[in-house]
Amino acid sequence: MTLIVEASSLSLNDVHRFLKLEKLSNTSFTDFLSLELLSEFEQQDLLRIRSDFERYLNAGKISEGLVKFLTIAPLMRLAGFYDVPIRLTMEDSIAMPAAVNNAVEDEDRRITGRMDILAINSPQSNIAPLFWVVVLETKNSAIEVGEGLPQLLTYAFKSLNQQPSVWGLVTNGLRYQFVHVRGEQQPTYRLMPLLNLNESPDAIELLQVFQAICKLPNFQ
Repeated sequence: MTLIVEASSLSLNDVHRFLKLEKLSNTSFTDFLSLELLSEFEQQDLLRIRSDFERYLNAGKISEGLVKFLTIAPLMRLAGFYDVPIRLTMEDSIAMPAAVNNAVEDEDRRITGRMDILAINSPQSNIAPLFWVVVLETKNSAIEVGEGLPQLLTYAFKSLNQQPSVWGLVTNGLRYQFVHVRGEQQPTYRLMPLLNLNESPDAIELLQVFQAICKLPNFQ
């Protein structure tokens, strides 16, 4: 018998147990990425994104869909994710077996869900493999980003079948939690510093991180 488990129902402990995923100590972005200075145009565009989001946030809770529209879409465009060979997809479904031994004999456990946004390096050649660049999970502005971490890790873990590592991001529009997930004999993940769109230094670093991830070669 197959037991279907929705990724949205998982706790962080479930993710650790089902996927055999281990959390390592937190680290800095510069351990993995080269962050470049922003141009004047990029800084001005970033300021507009911040101002638009703040205006909506001051009026009340911002829905998950509007978070994507107000922040994720313009940030990813500004960072280069709309350019070839990157391709964006939304609401892609996943299904994968859980690694944990089940208490019920002959029972399979499969985890299912839908990724909010996935950026793929999609080469022109059909021979070259697709490479997941970053997986994004969005929440409405009233939900803390930590609540989306189990879903994000589950979706990111799926990519480790075909590549050594992947970046993930969970956000409520205001706060941004990047995660670096690696697939080895013991799959691991590290949390990066939490960034706040309303804080100028954080907002600049947020765009720099997006740009650096977008430019990563497929072996990172």
